[in-house]
Amino acid sequence: MTPTTHDPAPVVRTERIGRTLLITLDRPAARNAVNAAVASQLAAAIDQLEGDAELRAGVLTGAQGTFSAGMDLKAALAGESPEIAGRGFGGLAEAVTTKPLIAAVEGWAMGGGFELALACDLIVAAEDAHFGLPEVTRGLIAAGGGAVRLPKRIPYHLAMELLLTGEPVTGAGAGALGIANRVVPAGRATPVALELAARLAANAPLALAAVKKIARVADGTPEPAAFAAQREEMTALAASADVREGMTAFAERRAPVWQGK
Repeated sequence: MTPTTHDPAPVVRTERIGRTLLITLDRPAARNAVNAAVASQLAAAIDQLEGDAELRAGVLTGAQGTFSAGMDLKAALAGESPEIAGRGFGGLAEAVTTKPLIAAVEGWAMGGGFELALACDLIVAAEDAHFGLPEVTRGLIAAGGGAVRLPKRIPYHLAMELLLTGEPVTGAGAGALGIANRVVPAGRATPVALELAARLAANAPLALAAVKKIARVADGTPEPAAFAAQREEMTALAASADVREGMTAFAERRAPVWQGK
């Protein structure tokens, strides 16, 4: 693995695996809690993913069996901010990304850790993982995307139970609620997420980006406006070399070679 910055003690590491960038939160002594350094280096890792045309998808995970305990409260009390301007908590919660990002969750994903997972497009969870938003038990709210996103992902009353009680659910429970796309045996979250990322990376990059854009636009937008935005994306895709390549490859019964243009 290589650090995302030249910091002598990197707290976020990246590794290229095929066309996927594996991003690992690496503060195991602090259960991968997010402080200013994590936020800065995670934002840099996302920039690496977005800026490299050879990379098609990302997997976000945590070191040594824990995804993230969320905001580093000690660092926050000392005046550190776990937010990046324009990108929100951890440099990711409010970031607009074009490439698929998968959370691979082992152990605890609490508070901001859960919110980082919710900021990803897909979630793979170990069956014994734990997801929770305990902010109300500390006089806070899940302001890193939990209160905004969770009621849109699962039935309202079930989301409100998690938000108002602060009680966690296991990875198996997250799968039953529809929070996790895959529930896997302990220790398998990252390998399965990488397999899923490879499947996504085999698809046309322009189409993947267009799907993400339309999904964002359609969230809370009246259908006529959403369809209008979709038509613009379809017009752009229809003029791309990748669409012609996809059709040609189908006719020639071969795998497409995407150019991202």
